[in-house]
Amino acid sequence: MPGLADSYNVPVRTGDEPVAEGATLRDFWRWMGSDLVTNTMRGTFAEFLVALAVGTAGGVREEWASHDVEAEGGVKIEVKTSAYLQYWSQEALSTPTFDIAPKKAWDPDTGRYSGEQKRWSNVYVFCLHHHQDKLTLEPLDLSQWTFFVLATARLDAERGEQKSIGLGGLQELGAEQVSFEGIAEAVREAARPSRNQRVS
Repeated sequence: MPGLADSYNVPVRTGDEPVAEGATLRDFWRWMGSDLVTNTMRGTFAEFLVALAVGTAGGVREEWASHDVEAEGGVKIEVKTSAYLQYWSQEALSTPTFDIAPKKAWDPDTGRYSGEQKRWSNVYVFCLHHHQDKLTLEPLDLSQWTFFVLATARLDAERGEQKSIGLGGLQELGAEQVSFEGIAEAVREAARPSRNQRVS
């Protein structure tokens, strides 16, 4: 059928587009995305923060890309998120862990997954929402976040097929701990070939 073989060209929307009488796309965004504490929305918000930090948040998020964010110069970034607090009732703080499992990549041009399973980015940014009081929990407050930046080659060399990692593991690998303002420089540094060597 005509057009089925083409990838969809996602428009950049403003939020002012009408949906029904008295409602706009912005109303849907508010309804869908106000809760930034659930795992799904927190992860998406963290991707936005990283894109914002490296100066590439002006486009549209690509759901099925092999990596989450692309910085200037073509540096591919994988963004992972964890937190001590969850949406649901807790008896204790959660232990932060991050997914680092190698994965197959989806190719929108072919409509198929790649045969190869690996880590597709150049750099990982691990985003920890470190705040520990639900009464004052606010994901929009960037002082409640800590970021850890690590070259993907370090993970490949030192952790191989390992599927998850905690804060201690990131420290062992020498991940650079930064605030939001330090993400861009840390990503540039981690992407340098000299930082992609095996940890001694």
